[in-house]
Amino acid sequence: MSASTLPIGTTPTSPAASGASGSAAGTVNGIPANMQISQAGFLQLISTQLQNQNPLNPTDPTQFLAQIEGLSEVSSLQSLQTSISGLASGLQGAQMLNGTSLLGHSVLVPGNSARLTAGGAVSGAVSAPAGANSLTVSVTDASGALVDAFTVAPQSSGYTNFTWNGNTASGSAAPAGQYTLNVSASVGGTSQSVSPLVYSQVQSVTIDPSTQTLELNTVNGTVPLSSVVNIQ
Repeated sequence: MSASTLPIGTTPTSPAASGASGSAAGTVNGIPANMQISQAGFLQLISTQLQNQNPLNPTDPTQFLAQIEGLSEVSSLQSLQTSISGLASGLQGAQMLNGTSLLGHSVLVPGNSARLTAGGAVSGAVSAPAGANSLTVSVTDASGALVDAFTVAPQSSGYTNFTWNGNTASGSAAPAGQYTLNVSASVGGTSQSVSPLVYSQVQSVTIDPSTQTLELNTVNGTVPLSSVVNIQ
């Protein structure tokens, strides 16, 4: 019998394959159970190959060296994959721990939806376009009705901060609830829409199972940590 008739991990008589005939019982590090072999099983398989080789046409020793090298590479890759999995778990835990430090803080993130608490105010910021003379912030309620509007002088660089005091245009306190803030900039006598950022208080944090990234659950919705511009 030629040694080449006993490929590693596929022979039905190998120790790793016994009890795993038919469909694979499971996977380890992404390798099907019927393709797995232990180091002890590999050595037994090599011994079987040596015992059953044709004495008149012995197997080239380089084949055994290649098989040993292949086992070493697979073992190293499995160890590396295990190490990477452990590192990923550690990083995920570190992300969660860092995220909990943001609980109760307000983060500045892109968006125009803001929750007003009773007697409270809403703060945000906007990046004014070049040449802007003024910025107008319009506040509408859930029905789309205009509640208040005010102007802000744009900063020459960086973000221009703004705060809605929570009052209506008539000066009375607006009821608590969700409001929409739209910002327009006057540039050379022309009005153009600008995307605002709003401060939102962080209530909890979550690890996205599909991307493994940290997400912040705020009073104004869920936002990724990567979108945070400022923290208060």
